[in-house]
Order: sequence, then structure tokens, then C-alpha cells
Amino acid sequence: MYTLRPYQQEAVDRTLNYFRKRRSPAVIVLPTGAGKSLVIAELAKIAKGRVLVLAHVKELVEQNHLKYESYGLQAGIYSAGLNQKDSQQKVIFGSIQSVAKAHDGFFRDFTLLVIDECHRVGLRPESQYAKVIEQLRHNNPRICILGLTATPFRLGLGWIYNYTLSGEIKTQELRFFKHCIYELPLQYMIRNQYLTPPVKVDTPVTAYDFSELTEDGQAYSMTQLEEALKRQRRLTPLIVKNIIHITDSDQRQGVMIFSSTVEHAHEIMEHLPAGQARLVIGTTELSQRDQIVAEFKQKKFKYLVNVSVLTTGFDAAHVDVIALLRPTESVSLYQQIIGRGLRLGTDKKDCLVLDYTGMGHSIYGPEIADKRPATESVAVQVPCPKCGFVNNFWGILDAEGNLLEHFGRKCQGGHPHPQTYEMTPCGYRFRFKLCPKCSAENDIGARNCHRCGSVLIDPDEKLKQARLSKDMHVLTPDSIELLERADKNGRPYLQVKYYDYDANALSEVHYLNNQTSLKKFKINFLRSHMKKPELGLNIRRVSDVIDSQTALRMPAFVIARKKGKFWKITEKIFREEL
Repeated sequence: MYTLRPYQQEAVDRTLNYFRKRRSPAVIVLPTGAGKSLVIAELAKIAKGRVLVLAHVKELVEQNHLKYESYGLQAGIYSAGLNQKDSQQKVIFGSIQSVAKAHDGFFRDFTLLVIDECHRVGLRPESQYAKVIEQLRHNNPRICILGLTATPFRLGLGWIYNYTLSGEIKTQELRFFKHCIYELPLQYMIRNQYLTPPVKVDTPVTAYDFSELTEDGQAYSMTQLEEALKRQRRLTPLIVKNIIHITDSDQRQGVMIFSSTVEHAHEIMEHLPAGQARLVIGTTELSQRDQIVAEFKQKKFKYLVNVSVLTTGFDAAHVDVIALLRPTESVSLYQQIIGRGLRLGTDKKDCLVLDYTGMGHSIYGPEIADKRPATESVAVQVPCPKCGFVNNFWGILDAEGNLLEHFGRKCQGGHPHPQTYEMTPCGYRFRFKLCPKCSAENDIGARNCHRCGSVLIDPDEKLKQARLSKDMHVLTPDSIELLERADKNGRPYLQVKYYDYDANALSEVHYLNNQTSLKKFKINFLRSHMKKPELGLNIRRVSDVIDSQTALRMPAFVIARKKGKFWKITEKIFREEL
């Protein structure tokens, strides 16, 4: 039989506790190599009714089934790709493609559905997953649905679930999975020697520059990727030469190279040692792919090049070098790719990570849904002043690791009901956009006011309109100056001057001589200029603002409108708004 590791037992216990209280679909997040098959086996073994375990590829179906039966348990397979269509056993491991075509009688008596690589489950009613789930719920409306994945964040969609049981709100948009009931950090697995430690190598050759693909925050196309690679074709031979040098000099056993496109993969193959490299792409015949993978596991060749086909469902313990030559904006996918080399193996002390993409992802960093606002920004933790929840935001640190500035918008925390797990959001906004009509606080990216529905002009649209108007000026500040001045009546005021690279300047004026003007200053200036808005500043006079200048930040753009002979600042746009 088998013995569960402590974290596997905790995942099982969390699952049981959750489904005793709720029947909403739930997710378990386990990194590659965490032994999800043991968690599946234990849940299937103790389930009172029948269990269906789904996967999207036959390799995963077979892998999960073999692991399950190796524990001395019996189960069936329903997969055309494996030439088996069992339907009577208590536990069935099936491929989604085959199960979606099964006869109605197949779906009876199941009490638990487990979906491996569940990040593939969406909301489309015509999808195969939706049809299978509809059939299962028709026969048992109270069926428990559990998903397992190592990548709970999908580009273009975001988080695949709404909440964590610890009280974190990932998204309030509609999702099939409601709660993440257990998540195990990759760092825990490595620290406790369940996985091989990764060693990220600072490669001496020039990396590809993929920055142009991600600078506008939009998803890039395959055509754009291919064009970027064509302009940098001369780098590929140097990069491959570097991979060979590092792996040979360190006597590495198995190297997985993740390429960007099929053309790119063929280019890489041209520079690898003859007879020591094989290629797997999406159109590779399944039988040929199986043979290539089997020979790689037998160490008949050293270099396995692939294009987006071996990021999941692949297990070769001898892999001790991961070379990334493909960009990804997803930290989760980046970590999953590296996970291909972290399984424990004989004579394997670590796994070298050779990253030639220049994307700067962290092996252990959290996934942050917001776009990274600046190249120097990193993942930081920021406690909420209202509820105490520790948020993961983008931010900037000094040389000692102290937080200088963060770009957080809204607290991700909430208060889960102890019995029902229903979530009440904290709602605190670190940064916000005020509605000009009803003064409601809105997310800085909102297009309409959540309270009155008024249209809120998009910052990009404001910039576009300002640049087209002869009566408006857009300044990109390089520095800011705070000065104490006095008007003709002797009243002190604050002058804020913004300078661009050519020393052109725009300025604004703020009086701070009574409570009303102080309140106005905090709303119109401090609210958006604070590097850490949750801390607040005790401002009573102009000198207090000047003394606090290190706590203030510059906008990315300043927009001004011409008033007679002068320019009046009408709008300031900050990096996280774009």
C-alpha cells in the first residue's frame, strides 16, 4: 500500500471537510512532483460511491491509473487512445474526449469527479467538460467535483477559481471552480527535499529580447513571436552553443529545451549534436511521440526539444537541465516548465535552469493578476490597514529589500464564513478613481462607475485626446520639485513643479491653510501621489509636505489645458493606470 506525506493528508482532510459543508466545485493546487496521484488514490479509496478521474491526454490517464493500481487498488480505464472502455469498476480513469462520447448508462452512481489539469475547464456550455459534468449532475445533483492543477492562473482569463479558504479573493468574475481548498508552495517541496533544488544560472550570452511582445499588456500572436525571433536569429546558435557547453562541462544527464515556435525548434535542432537530440511538436504522431519520450527516459539521447507539448503529463526523473527559449507572461506556467526537471532522480543533485528569454520571472514568486507596471517592479507583500490581510502586489524595493512603493489597487482579503465558506470581501481600496458625478470610489481601471453607472474616461483615451488637441499639453515628468511660496496677501501655499527631460515644466498650486483645503489636498494630491497610500501622512502645513517628499511619487504623465497665457494641470496619470 502507501503512506501519505503530511501535506497530502492535509489536502485529503481539507477536501473531506469542504464537501461536508458545500458542493461547489473546488480546486487543489499542487506543484509538479507533489504526488497528486496519492491524493487521488486516497480520496477514491475512501469515497462511498463511484469515482471518475478525468484527464485531457492519454499519458495522464495511463500515468494516474498505473500509479493507482501500484498501490494495490483496482480501477478501470475509459480511453479510446488506450484501447480500453471499462465502465463497471468503482473507480474509472478516463480521457475527456472518450468520456464525452460515452453512453448515458456510463454516468450513473458517481459521487466524486476528479479533474486532472483542471485549468482547462472553462465556462463554455458546448465544451466536452461541460457536457460530461451536465450528465453527471443529471444523475447525481450533489456530486462532488474536485480539480487538481499546478497552474491555477491562465493568461487571458486570470485565476480559475474565486476564493481561497484562508480568505483571499482571487476574482469576483464568474468561475466554474469557487474555492481553492489547499495550495502547496513549490518552495515547501524543495525545502523538505521532496523535489530537486533548481539552480538558476546567469547565462553569459545575450538573451532574446521579447520585451516588445509584452510592453502593451496585450496577448501576443504567433506571427509577432516569429517576427521577433527572425530579427534575433543570429542569437540562436550562440545560445545553443552555450547550452551544450554548460551541460557537457557539468556532465548533465538529460536536457529539455522549450522553444517558441516550430520553425524555432528546427533551428535549434540544427545546432545540437547529431544523434543526441530529438524533437516533439504538436503534429508529431502519438506513437512516434511515445517512442521518443521512452527513448529519452532510457537516456538514448541527451537533448529533447519541444514546442508547448511537454509542459504537463511528462515525467522523466533524470532531467537535470531546463533551457527556456520561449517567452511566457505566466509565472505559473514558467514554474510548471521548471517543474519538469525537479523530480528526484538517481545521481541528481540539482536542476540547472537556463533562461534565455529575459522575462525575469521568479522560480518561487506568486502569480499576480495585474500587469507588471514597471520593469524594476517585483512581487511584494502589503498588509491591508483595514482587515490585516497580506496582499501580493507589484512593488519596488531598495537595495536592502525595504518596500519603497507598491502598485496595489484593492485588498484581496475577505472574511469566509466558518460553516458555509461564503466570502464577504474586505473592500478596502489602496488606490481608486473617484466618480465625478457621485464621488464613489472605483477601481482605477474601471470604465463605468459601479454605483451610478456613469462613464469613466479611460486613461489611454485621455492621453490620445490630449495629444490631438492644440489647446492641451502632455508632459512626461523626469523630476518633481516641491516649493513653499506665499501669495500677495502673505498666505503660504505649496507649488508642485514637474520637469521633463528637456527641463520643460508644468506646475500646480495647493493651499493648506484650513481643514477644507487640507481635505481637498488629500483627495486631489496625496491620494494618488503616495508611494504607500495605506500609511497616510500627517499633513498640517506646507513644510510637512516638503519634509515628506521621499514618500511621494511622480505621475507617468501630466496633462494640462491652456488657460489664456498659462497652462493649467487637469489630469495626472500613474503607471498602474495604463
